[in-house]
Formats: sequence, structure tokens, C-alpha cells
Amino acid sequence: MAERAEETGKETRRREPAVVRAKAVGLLAGIAGWVGRLIALVLVLHVVLVMGNANPDNPIANLVRGLAEPLSLAFKTLFTPEDAKLGLLVNYGLAAVFWLVVTSVVVRLIRRLG
Repeated sequence: MAERAEETGKETRRREPAVVRAKAVGLLAGIAGWVGRLIALVLVLHVVLVMGNANPDNPIANLVRGLAEPLSLAFKTLFTPEDAKLGLLVNYGLAAVFWLVVTSVVVRLIRRLG
């Protein structure tokens, strides 16, 4: 019985670096996934606030706009229809989809390379 415990202990020690690495890779992939989803959420929230005619001077609307503008990247002015709200909906919506796709690819790469 004592031999089995030692063998089990040795096996556990041999596997420990692989287990630690797997946990670290999983944690990193999880963090990357949440960051991408939060970016997309900020973009969608900005669209909802603008489409819902939120007061642009409100601190929350102002904060969301300030966060969303740099995250929209080059999508901000991709389409320029006459209706500014439609343009914002399409451009920021595409930016949100872009971030979700990029996040998905990055998470898969992290898991595959890890």
C-alpha cells in the first residue's frame, strides 16, 4: 500500500508541470475571451445609448462613448449614410463583431499553442 502511494506521488509530480501549464493556458485563454467580450459589450452599449437617445452629457454615456470610440478602430467611419444613427449602428456593430471574431481566433490559438 505504501508503494502505491509513492508511485501515485511520483506520477503526480511528473504530471504537475503539465497540469500547471494547462491551468495557466486555460486562465490566459479565459482572460483573453473576457477582454474581447467586454470590448464588444462596450461597443454595443454605445450603440444602444445612442439609438435610445441617451443624454450625451450624462457621465455614463460620456464614459461609454469615450471607451467605444478608440475600440471601434477604422470601423468608425467605414460607412457614411445620411442617417448618422444608422452609420453608428452599422459601423460600431461591425466593430463589435470584429472583436468577437478576433477574440475567438486568439483564444483558439492560445489553447492550441499552450
